[in-house]
Amino acid sequence: MRIFANRAWLTADWQSDVRLKIDNGFITGVEIGADPRPDDIRVDTLLPAMANLHSHSFQRAMAGMTEFRAAGQDSFWTWRRLMYQFLDHLTPAQIEAIAGLVFMEMLETGYASVGEFHYVHHQPSGAHYEDPAETSHRIMAAAKHTGIGLTHLPVLYTYGGAGRAKLSHGQRRFGNSIDQFSEIVAAAKSSAKAMPVDFRVGIAPHSLRATAPGELAQITAAYADGPIHIHIAEQPKEVSDITGWLGARPVEWLLGNQNITPDWCLIHATHMSAAETAALANSGAVAGLCPITEANLGDGPFNGPGYLAAGGAFGLGSDSNVRISLTEELRSLEYSQRLRDLQRNVMVAGAGSVGKTLYLGAAAGGAQALGRKAGEIKQGRLADLVAINSQHPHLCSLAPDQLFDGLCFAADDSVITDVWSAGRHMVHDGRHIKRDAIIATYQTAMTKLKSSLGA
Repeated sequence: MRIFANRAWLTADWQSDVRLKIDNGFITGVEIGADPRPDDIRVDTLLPAMANLHSHSFQRAMAGMTEFRAAGQDSFWTWRRLMYQFLDHLTPAQIEAIAGLVFMEMLETGYASVGEFHYVHHQPSGAHYEDPAETSHRIMAAAKHTGIGLTHLPVLYTYGGAGRAKLSHGQRRFGNSIDQFSEIVAAAKSSAKAMPVDFRVGIAPHSLRATAPGELAQITAAYADGPIHIHIAEQPKEVSDITGWLGARPVEWLLGNQNITPDWCLIHATHMSAAETAALANSGAVAGLCPITEANLGDGPFNGPGYLAAGGAFGLGSDSNVRISLTEELRSLEYSQRLRDLQRNVMVAGAGSVGKTLYLGAAAGGAQALGRKAGEIKQGRLADLVAINSQHPHLCSLAPDQLFDGLCFAADDSVITDVWSAGRHMVHDGRHIKRDAIIATYQTAMTKLKSSLGA
């Protein structure tokens, strides 16, 4: 495959008339100042595509169900109770259909890969499926069908809350012992062998509140050779509960008791002290930020300025998938900082383009978090690529040096024309190549789900 771009961002600058050679999913040649050839795929402006580092795909089907205020104060914790009720009805086939829609939407908005933080392992009763990795196989099938790059992250979820609390009724689909969890990971890794070569399997201890120190140490030592993701410090109550149990704040405790390396991704590192912020940045791990979901759930804003000043790596995820939009995710991160600090142009260290800092920082951090050799257009990297139309009405007034800012703050996802995931050309002219079939499957699944919900 050959791609010719009028303009492409190559590591440090814009270059004109760029011709890429793609073989077996990787970029094997980069020509600058080239001439297009008849068989080339022609695009306007080419960027490294983003990795979506944190998704619970099944929650997409809940979008719009939890925006009614009941008596009393609504919060993350009331939303979570509603999520548990929704889970009582989901079948493996519906999980696969929802994931198919989600992964298609991600590709159409410019993501080339996803980290699926997957904890719905069992039947609604809590009984295990005959194949303990049944739902993991469903996620992989959806990823293969849609062509998105997948880092699958089976979740260890052993306790219902801090201090080894028992699992609640709503958590019975999640729970596993260490041995049961290891069985799921082994089955997922076996299944991944039949998937595209860029698929990976990591692990995700759900959170400090859903595991315990000994078990956390055991699984992170056993699976230290790949991505490790964990929810951390999303809510003030979580910080208070962990401090009361373990004697330290969540990020502080994790950094002091685990060997945190660049293979780690700390999701929702929202409520951190200044010392924790600097220490996380210095660890080399990635802060996994999900601005749309964090706003939707009332989590609060991330400490962006302090983290960037310390040189921290970050990436973006769509988490609950209430809204899947790369451009919206980018601007929501910046706007959360502006609203808190009563300033403009916050997410940049020193002077420079905020859009460029956001986009390129998230592209690099997301690839790192997924253990994916991507994040820039360079020979030897995966061909995770996104093409945008610089002549779109949202962008046509801008100079090349302003395109990242235009993409982040002026445009929506309609400026995206093409997306490749490991060389798989899944989005043409803004549409996924299997869009109609994926939507039909999803709508059929939702008809059955609504019936079971009594809607």
